[in-house]
Amino acid sequence: MDDHGLGSAPRPVDGADEPFDLGPSDPLPYEGVWRFTAPTVEASVPQARHAVRDLLYRQGVPLSQDLAQGLLLIVSELVTNAVRHAAVLSPMLAVEVAVGAEWVRVSVEDNHPYRPSALETDHGRTGGRGLLLVREITREAGGVCDVEHTASGGKVIWVALPLEPAPPPKGPLTSRRTDPSAP
Repeated sequence: MDDHGLGSAPRPVDGADEPFDLGPSDPLPYEGVWRFTAPTVEASVPQARHAVRDLLYRQGVPLSQDLAQGLLLIVSELVTNAVRHAAVLSPMLAVEVAVGAEWVRVSVEDNHPYRPSALETDHGRTGGRGLLLVREITREAGGVCDVEHTASGGKVIWVALPLEPAPPPKGPLTSRRTDPSAP
């Protein structure tokens, strides 16, 4: 996947070329990049979703239930778009999952040159709202998304979502730290 030399880190909202802070120099056990390919057919949609779900679980990525469900819905929508709109020119698609200390990024790449845009909601249509849904889930989670051309003439659509910080430990130490009047 062509990342224009910026690595697999998500890009900041302001469009700067610096990646997000990648956290500590020693990788956490769940950090890494995984990529798989699949044929551009309907059966690949649930297969991609299940593969991403299983990968995140196996790696122990600290996702809340809501964030995990949103991320899996995004994977389903992006793969569905590739199947419906790119299969003629792209018999294969690629899904990449990159996990850093503070973020998770998923991307779907195909060889079709058309760069989709989120369409306005048309209540008379039964489809065509997938990218609107992807953008809304991403926005609500505080993430970023974009579509980029690849060197081979195709495109990659990616979404990066921040991982939620781990909840503070429970017990007497928590109340002392959060209560300024505690000794």
